[in-house]
Amino acid sequence: MAYTTELHIGGLLKWNAIYRPHHLGVKFGSQKLSFRQYNNSVNQLGHAFLATDLDKGDKVVSFLPNCLELMEFFWACAATGLVAVPLSPLVREQGLINLINNSEAKLIITTKELVQHIVDVLGDLPEISKKNIWLIDETSSEFVSYHEQKKNKPTFDLNTELNGDDPYNIIYSSGTTGLPKGIVHTHFIRSMYGSLFSNYFRITPESVVLHTGALIFNGAFLTFMPSMFMGATYILHKQFDAKALVKEIIESKVTHIVMVPSQIISVLKEPDFTSQNLTSLEFILSVGAPLLSEYKQELKQRTGGVFYELYGLTEGFVTILDKWDVDQKPNSVGAPPKFFEMKIVDDNGYIQDPGEVGEIVGRSPIVMTEYYKDPVRTSETIKDGWLYTGDMGYVDDDGYLYLVDRKKDLIISGGVNVYPNDIEDIFYQHEAVQQVAVFGIPDDQWGETPVAAVILEDHNIKPDYLRKWVNKRVSARYQKVKDVVVLNTFPLNIAGKTLRRSIKESYIKSKLK
Repeated sequence: MAYTTELHIGGLLKWNAIYRPHHLGVKFGSQKLSFRQYNNSVNQLGHAFLATDLDKGDKVVSFLPNCLELMEFFWACAATGLVAVPLSPLVREQGLINLINNSEAKLIITTKELVQHIVDVLGDLPEISKKNIWLIDETSSEFVSYHEQKKNKPTFDLNTELNGDDPYNIIYSSGTTGLPKGIVHTHFIRSMYGSLFSNYFRITPESVVLHTGALIFNGAFLTFMPSMFMGATYILHKQFDAKALVKEIIESKVTHIVMVPSQIISVLKEPDFTSQNLTSLEFILSVGAPLLSEYKQELKQRTGGVFYELYGLTEGFVTILDKWDVDQKPNSVGAPPKFFEMKIVDDNGYIQDPGEVGEIVGRSPIVMTEYYKDPVRTSETIKDGWLYTGDMGYVDDDGYLYLVDRKKDLIISGGVNVYPNDIEDIFYQHEAVQQVAVFGIPDDQWGETPVAAVILEDHNIKPDYLRKWVNKRVSARYQKVKDVVVLNTFPLNIAGKTLRRSIKESYIKSKLK
């Protein structure tokens, strides 16, 4: 057996409990646990799991907001060989049925506020009964108490036999309306998250890592795993709050933080987000979508050279724009880090030259093993070890990647490829535009034509004026937008990404009425 298959994350917390027992391991609100305390609590949960009918490889669902129990859940699964299935607490009805049944989960951990959503669909969950539902915040005659299950359980370490090929978690990227896509990560993959990203992001045992977004979002694992791998302090907030984030940076001397662009924009509006207050910061990582260059420049003025950007897929490929490359390649999303490979290919699989747009294809040590129970989509996405991302981009002569758009968001108008991001960049040049999402709608003459949804800073601006303003500035006829619709908010997924498809569907329905 190759040595790499022995690499697993089951012993990471145990190591820190032995060699860094009194170092602050995790903090959530007023709850603070040293690594020894954290390890003891996780071990109790692990023994509680194994005291039920759960065996190594069984799936356990967390249907939780950010909380200390969610952090315990992840590491108890790691230590016992159970497979963690974190679900968004925003999922409802058919979405819950799809994801829980697809994962074959045998146990659900949730809260008294959320449990009714499970109860409402219990008749469609053949593997789940009320005795398989644990509540973290209430003792109930109907449901099992999470903390009662842990109570009086031993704190000694679990000794489950593990190897790197064992599945660790299933992250669902869809399934609320269509067929679920359960992305399977093994212990080895997550060990690579810990070791490689701690190196790329310069995380050390002395680092203080803050996360204020959803912990179930795969982007959270970019620092969640490295913090445990290095024995750093990990601080989790209940939810994103710009003011609370800045306050935490100042008070806890935070060094590392991951945010999506919309969160970065909110933080930049905070008056206390100043260079004088941010001296501890070494790293701000933007993930989930490209960040406009104007915000990158403002971040640099406020924080100095601490900005990083990452393009990546939960399925297992990333590029990183390192802080030292931001000035030289401001519009790039970076380059593949060590042990990662990338190529840009056309529809026939031929490699494109620098500057030519094609599909981004990559391979790395973190590529998923499969879409759970979906060999067809797995084979469509992973071919000969290469992950086909569905994203369009090009590289420059130095091998740095520039995103163009999602392949599925591509608009084909009159036989010409139209990339929504190109049009969105024009919209952002108008000072009244806060956010924009461009999408294609069916058109009898051209096949498809672009339409834009916007959120405005200035509500005196008329949609038709903005449409004409943009259409004067686009570089080609086929980029002209047919309509502009003003919205108060955009639908977002748990990671904070704009759901462009949902906006498109709502727009089309409104026109059919």
